[in-house]
Amino acid sequence: MDYSRILAGQGEPHPIFSRVVEALENYEEFPFLLEPIYREASELEDEDLNRLRFGLVRLQVYADIHRYEDMEAAQRMKYVASTLERVLFGRLLLEGEEAGGKQQCC
Repeated sequence: MDYSRILAGQGEPHPIFSRVVEALENYEEFPFLLEPIYREASELEDEDLNRLRFGLVRLQVYADIHRYEDMEAAQRMKYVASTLERVLFGRLLLEGEEAGGKQQCC
């Protein structure tokens, strides 16, 4: 599976995507890659951070679309992408306000 292509979408791959791909390909190493990815992301400019976030969102959407083809791979993609997005951005972009802990009135 070409994780880099999924992360990059229509654009050019960003160097940080290789770290995310490494986490996907070496899932057992993900806990040890989390901090290096966080540190590298903390040095990115806003535009590159947005590219990273949308890459993670694309990965989650791709996992949802293809979940029945390979459930284990889809679960790994979804877990890595959503964990990184929560650590880096505090919440999931696709997560609604209700799921984010805010209660809706009336």
